[in-house]
Amino acid sequence: MAKEDREMRINAMHDMSRWNEDIDRKNTARLKEIVAAIGWPTIPKVGSGASQCAWLLVQHATKELDFMKHCLDLMKAAAKGDTLPANIALLEDRLLTIDGKPQIYGTQFQTINGVTKPFPIEDFKHVDGRRKQVGLNTFAENEARIMARYK
Repeated sequence: MAKEDREMRINAMHDMSRWNEDIDRKNTARLKEIVAAIGWPTIPKVGSGASQCAWLLVQHATKELDFMKHCLDLMKAAAKGDTLPANIALLEDRLLTIDGKPQIYGTQFQTINGVTKPFPIEDFKHVDGRRKQVGLNTFAENEARIMARYK
């Protein structure tokens, strides 16, 4: 599922006619079944690769905000080390920006009229400290990576 998700998004970056919302719908439906059966797919339950893939899929489940929020709650409730703190931060930022609120970790960017910039960030002065706590690189490093990708 994650491979299909990535391939579609990479193809759509070059040609938006290749965007396929059905992939997100199908993946979200299957992830909902998995979460209902076993809870959040933590690293001890499914391994680090599959846990990372589950996180990727929930990041893209934007038509199912309640499900995204439920998964964030499950990830936060997991034992330390069972879920990557960076993944929790990325999902939290995604949900905040969708809700029109400032993000905490500065992970989410938007492109408007060809200009890519971060969504508003709460207390920007301390963003790198928060990023460090969850294992993310600096905001400047991330911003440079994003800008290079979307040029």
